Amino acid sequence: MLGKTPLLLVAGLLVLTTNTALAGGTCSARSGDTSISLLELYTSEGCSSCPPADQWLATLRINGLYPGKVVPLALHVDYWNYLGWEDPYSQKVFTQRQYQAARRTDSRTVYTPQFLLNGQEFLRWRQMGKAAIERASSVRPRADISLTLSRHANEVEITTDVRTDPRGGRAEFYIVLFENNLTTQVPAGENQGETLRHDFVARRWLGPIPLSVNDAASFTHRLSLDKAWKVDDMGVAAFVQDRENGEVWQALARPFCS
Repeated sequence: MLGKTPLLLVAGLLVLTTNTALAGGTCSARSGDTSISLLELYTSEGCSSCPPADQWLATLRINGLYPGKVVPLALHVDYWNYLGWEDPYSQKVFTQRQYQAARRTDSRTVYTPQFLLNGQEFLRWRQMGKAAIERASSVRPRADISLTLSRHANEVEITTDVRTDPRGGRAEFYIVLFENNLTTQVPAGENQGETLRHDFVARRWLGPIPLSVNDAASFTHRLSLDKAWKVDDMGVAAFVQDRENGEVWQALARPFCS
């Protein structure tokens, strides 16, 4: 258990900080005493079977699970770019992360679309997605995360405070900038002629940042924002993960400050 703050007080703080912008263009959020799952979708605009998974991920914005119970991220891989269309959201770091997850389970292949829920392969996302996320939220988290964001013209300053419990010293920390409401008209490749829509697309990836056992760590990053990004549709995600077995100890997300 992390600290001795009563659950009702923690929940109140979470509601206050995730929905209130503070003075000076600053806003904040705290994970609290309830587990928030990390849901990773490995996808590509060069993959003809990926659009239904992209669409399902987008529904998490309206079904009551985001952001209090799940942090969704769409990680666009680059290994389908040779099929005639180079995915503009693809990054090699996401391909590398997917291969790393496969090695943990001795899997010989990677594929798209693939979902990982808290670091574990999640095959029945279409049938069991909401129930699995609800069930995962009942597990007590092994880490506590606080985010404070400040917008400065074409930059965002992110201050994160992280605390882990004493049950292991294998924790790593990640920070991700993501963007919603993205649309692409695909002129070539397997999705030629299709208009694809995406949410929770990872744009900037920071980590892994090592954490110590039962340690409170604080980080501040000031990141420039690409001119092509729609800052009103952007947010920040953060999560703590076991580097050996891939288990996610806690996750948190919030939109950019208004």
